[in-house]
Amino acid sequence: MNAAVVSRRNAGVLFGITSSIFFSASGTFAKALTDAGFSALEAVWLRIAGACLILVAVSLLRGPGSLLGVFRNRTALRGIVLFGLVAVAACQALYFVAASRLPVGIAILLEFTGPVLVVLYQRLVLRQHVRRTAFLGIGLAMVGLCFVVEIWSGLSLDALGLACGLGAAAGNAAYFLIIDRLTGSADPLAITTVGMLVACIVLVPLAMPWSAPWHVLGSPIALAGREIPGWLVALALVLLSTVISYVFGGMAVQRLSATVAAGLAYVEPVSACVIAWVLLGQRLNAVQITGGVVVLIGAYTAQRSAATAPAPAAATPLSVPSTEPVRPIGK
Repeated sequence: MNAAVVSRRNAGVLFGITSSIFFSASGTFAKALTDAGFSALEAVWLRIAGACLILVAVSLLRGPGSLLGVFRNRTALRGIVLFGLVAVAACQALYFVAASRLPVGIAILLEFTGPVLVVLYQRLVLRQHVRRTAFLGIGLAMVGLCFVVEIWSGLSLDALGLACGLGAAAGNAAYFLIIDRLTGSADPLAITTVGMLVACIVLVPLAMPWSAPWHVLGSPIALAGREIPGWLVALALVLLSTVISYVFGGMAVQRLSATVAAGLAYVEPVSACVIAWVLLGQRLNAVQITGGVVVLIGAYTAQRSAATAPAPAAATPLSVPSTEPVRPIGK
């Protein structure tokens, strides 16, 4: 392997890990905003709207052709609208609600059961062949999840937060399936930009941003035991945990295979727990940490097994999503 290939792969790994870490901080930044007075939906709208402004500006600087091309391609546009509704708006809103009612680490662990749902969809709905080890991974993830939520104690976690965390997992799974259909049909930046615009618009009547406590952004917010300017927390949520994370994630996929980039994304739940511990003082007990490790092993095993399973001969990229996973998003 020549030096250029090694350098490209090393850069891809660096981009992938950085993207995952920045994504993982979103729950912590959102938690700080919700503790300061924003609702979970207001915080997610702030995140998406801020990202829209930056992404639209970047897209226009590159030239409006890619965005206009999306609107001319009706098939791609329908997929992108669905992407914006489910994989962006629903997934992020549900994750932020979960993170506001549960420890951030548990919320993101719930979301990362999404790959398990992808495998089940491929087998039960699409009738695709799935290796037996994929079902072993599913079983491990479910057992680990029982430890995370401590099911023997009667689900002591907030019921709404738990439901939203599982809903975010469904949104995470939808991301895998929808983005796979869109592969090759439109420019990735255009897909992300239009998807964010759709999510921003559809969340307006739910988030009601006109009633958000915008004055909080001009006041100090408690984070990591210190008082941080509210606007700086919001900027970190928009710029680091959304825009740069999406861009770096795409750069990682370009330099690595989608499977390798997806594997790197499993840094995200671990770093989310560490960041929430350092900045918010949220700690998981030993049983929940053990369960979280089992969840990640199970989800990763299921995803890798599905990725290497042979696809049915009749499958086509435009009609049925492929079994190769795409890098997941934290939402």
